[in-house]
Amino acid sequence: MPPKKNPLGLNSLQLKTLTLLQYLANLPGYAAPGPDAETVELTRLPVAHGDHFHLGEVVVAARDATGLRNPSVWAALERKGLIRSTPPTAVLTALGRGYDTGLRDKILHVADHC
Repeated sequence: MPPKKNPLGLNSLQLKTLTLLQYLANLPGYAAPGPDAETVELTRLPVAHGDHFHLGEVVVAARDATGLRNPSVWAALERKGLIRSTPPTAVLTALGRGYDTGLRDKILHVADHC
C-alpha cells in the first residue's frame, strides 16, 4: 500500500506554510545549519511587497504565505514535530524537512522578473 498523503492531517494553511519553510531552508540568507545534524535554523522570514514576494528564483503570492506570521499555524507545526518554534523564526526538524506537502509546484512560481 502506498504511503498516506498528508499523514499528519495538516490543513491547507499549515501545508502552505511548511512548503515555504522547506524552501527557505535551502536559501542563503534565510537559513543556517541547525543545532542538530538534520535540522535547519530559519534565520529570517521574507517580506511581501504588494501581493507577492521573491524567494531566490521563485515568486510567491502573499495570499499563500499568511501562515508565516500566524502563531496558531506555528504552534500546530511545532505540536506535530515539524518545527521547533523560536519566534520570530524556527528550526525546521528532519521530519519537517522531509514532509511531502504536495504544494511546491502550486505555490512556488518561477519568476519572470526580479
